[in-house]
Amino acid sequence: MSLVGSVSEEMSNSSENQVESLPQSIEEKHQELVVSHVPIVSSFNERIRPLLDAVDKLRHLQVMKEGIQLPTIVVVGDQSSGKSSVLESLAGISLPRGQGICTRVPLIMRLQHHTAPEPELSLEFNGKTVPTSEAKIANAISLATDEIAGSAKGISNTPLTLVVKKNGVPDLTMVDLPGITRVPVHGQPENIYEQIADIIMEYIRPEESIILNVLSATVDFTTCESIRMSQKVDKNGERTLAVVTKADRAPEGLLEKVTADDVNIGLGYVCVRNRIGDESYKEARKVEADLFESHPLLSKIDKSMVGIPVLAQKLVQIQATIIARCLPEIVRKINEKLNASISELNRMPKTLSSVGEALTTFMGIVGSAKESLNKIIVRGEYDEYPEDKNMHCTARLVEMLNQYSGELRKCSENDLTGNFLMDEIQVLEEAKGIQLPNFLPRTTFLAILQKKVEKVSHIPVAFVEKVWTYIEGVVISVLMHHSENYHQLQLSTRRAGHSLIARMKEHSRNWVTEIVQMEKLTDYTSNPEYMNDWSKLMAQQHDFTRDEKGYISTFKIEGLGEVPIAGLRGYEQHVLLQAFDLKMRMTAYWKIVLRRLVDFMALHLQFCLRNLVNKEMEEEIVQELVGRHDGAIERMLEESPAVACKREKLNVSIKLLSESNNVLVNIMDKIASNI
Repeated sequence: MSLVGSVSEEMSNSSENQVESLPQSIEEKHQELVVSHVPIVSSFNERIRPLLDAVDKLRHLQVMKEGIQLPTIVVVGDQSSGKSSVLESLAGISLPRGQGICTRVPLIMRLQHHTAPEPELSLEFNGKTVPTSEAKIANAISLATDEIAGSAKGISNTPLTLVVKKNGVPDLTMVDLPGITRVPVHGQPENIYEQIADIIMEYIRPEESIILNVLSATVDFTTCESIRMSQKVDKNGERTLAVVTKADRAPEGLLEKVTADDVNIGLGYVCVRNRIGDESYKEARKVEADLFESHPLLSKIDKSMVGIPVLAQKLVQIQATIIARCLPEIVRKINEKLNASISELNRMPKTLSSVGEALTTFMGIVGSAKESLNKIIVRGEYDEYPEDKNMHCTARLVEMLNQYSGELRKCSENDLTGNFLMDEIQVLEEAKGIQLPNFLPRTTFLAILQKKVEKVSHIPVAFVEKVWTYIEGVVISVLMHHSENYHQLQLSTRRAGHSLIARMKEHSRNWVTEIVQMEKLTDYTSNPEYMNDWSKLMAQQHDFTRDEKGYISTFKIEGLGEVPIAGLRGYEQHVLLQAFDLKMRMTAYWKIVLRRLVDFMALHLQFCLRNLVNKEMEEEIVQELVGRHDGAIERMLEESPAVACKREKLNVSIKLLSESNNVLVNIMDKIASNI
């Protein structure tokens, strides 16, 4: 078991034993505590003081800003519930009094038993420490509050810490919050209730907070706003302790109210009497003890539920238990967040101090971007973007290429079977000349070929536009990712990327236009499939001419499917034979053309993309940043506001967490030396 764990376990066990023996110890020592100057609670002082000091130091360091909640006793209550009186009795000092809200900021009260004859009091706020005295403390708190929250009657969430080192006080740290009021007085904002409620909820919401709910015996507990708020975050009252003030003013029915527990106070009730007038704290404790001992109604309340000494004892025990339970988790969270912040800072780009460093970093960015694009575009690896399918480039390119091939085939499907032979017959009619009738003019083939190529010519052009638009998105995304820490580079890098892709797109557009023109102007292939397919198709010519003379309306050609022939019966046979031959030649050759448009496109893209990644991109970016002589490299020495802010935030976080970790290490060492 860790040192923290062993200390925590010891404290928890001790706390439980103290709670079990509380009634007996109170009965036996009640009068002694009332009249003596010994600490209200001494059982835990030596053991809890080091850990309480550690928690107080963590609070002073504001470790809560890192999302680490500290065990805290939070004092809440409706206005005029007697909250200040309770705290005065625990601390043995006078707090500000008056009409309206007396506590206008969270007041962190750090009480420490002090053996010296003279007490030591000080206020900590706005980064400074102001010593004060018992006689001047109320005025000092008022002045400090005015400095924090203004001289009007508004409130602030900026805390004020009051340190009280005095003989006889319990070792406690509590946070006193503004009293709840619904009606603003002159000088207060209209939404004063909402402001107070927000502060209270912020403090009582964490599971590490113990809620000390101050209730007046003169009111119905179920109507108290502080009860309503605490029940929002602690429905079963497991971390709520109630202090019932002004017991002497409303003794009737108080026993029933604290035993019936209609408002779910899981940690129990403690009834107290408020100090009146010029009573000393010693006199007030004696009067309080006599009241609960001799009053006909109040004396019936169990002695474990009455008096400031009992309240102090319970608070110290609860505080010990909550610290013991929470401290190991606090240690874990601090170490975890510290390591995470250090790792994140180490991943950030180093601050550049010379043009040489900037140039080296720049070339490193270009090199890493080049390698990423090689993986994504050329090699088809996507481990850098496993979840972003848009960055799985080769797979997306294959999909686009298949779609392109399908569009080419679909665009020319109807040409094969629709109006069968009519286009061929029309072209042959227009190509007639003074020549032998059984020759097939080449011009007829080229005329039909040009018409078919023209019909699909927009598809390759649209395809290269689509592909390069997609590639542009991938390239810019990778370039921005690798230069994200140097905002000065990103504008130039983006400009270089857009310029390069525009040039590559124009090159591909010109190339595909040229390919389409070549397909229009000439008819050639060395692919033996052309002759094989043409021969297979022509083998069906005899059956076609025979059936064409009959009365059937369609004829099935293997390789084409069903074709309509009813409209062909009026043409001369030699015309039909030539038209059929021309159709079959074009059918066989068109397969070659479509395949060539797809294959050449695939080869062209592969070549251009490799050239883009391995040569063109680096040259373009270097030319853009270095060749323009506009100081882009030099500007890399200036860290972007976002990066500088993040670096500063991480450094502050690391400093805070390191100091917090040192606090805990020192406390643990101190505890270990005493075990």
